[in-house]
Amino acid sequence: MDLQPYVDGVRHELGVAAAAAGPEAEALADRLTAPLDSAIRLALLEALSDAAEEITREVAPRSVHVRLRGRDPEFTVSPAVQDEPAPVSAVPEADDDGGTWRVTLRVPESLRSPVDAAARVEGLSVNAWLVRAVASALGGKRHARANTDKQFSGWVR
Repeated sequence: MDLQPYVDGVRHELGVAAAAAGPEAEALADRLTAPLDSAIRLALLEALSDAAEEITREVAPRSVHVRLRGRDPEFTVSPAVQDEPAPVSAVPEADDDGGTWRVTLRVPESLRSPVDAAARVEGLSVNAWLVRAVASALGGKRHARANTDKQFSGWVR
């Protein structure tokens, strides 16, 4: 991904703003654009890195990485690791009919950061991590479901 057009865009906008203030401001803007080049690139790289981290949380267990090739970033997507056997506390598969249950969970704010960090370490979304924690707490026991006439099947994201 070539960052130069974005850097040039910021330089152009700075020049336009400075031109409106007169020749002295325009000369100052010209002198400032060279040092700003690296600061603009760094800010763009940080934004791209944060975006890759957010995307990684959504596509877990795959992951998105930003790598530098020269001065320009490139994105890579790592597939899920298939070599290792699934741990005992893996996210359980949905019931035979593929049903899901939605619940609102109120967790103390003090647990937010540790839960986010634990999910990120395992390459899971917070929801998938919480499902795994619940399944682990239940010891993998399957509970009988209430009989209802409504059945749904499929995947929920």
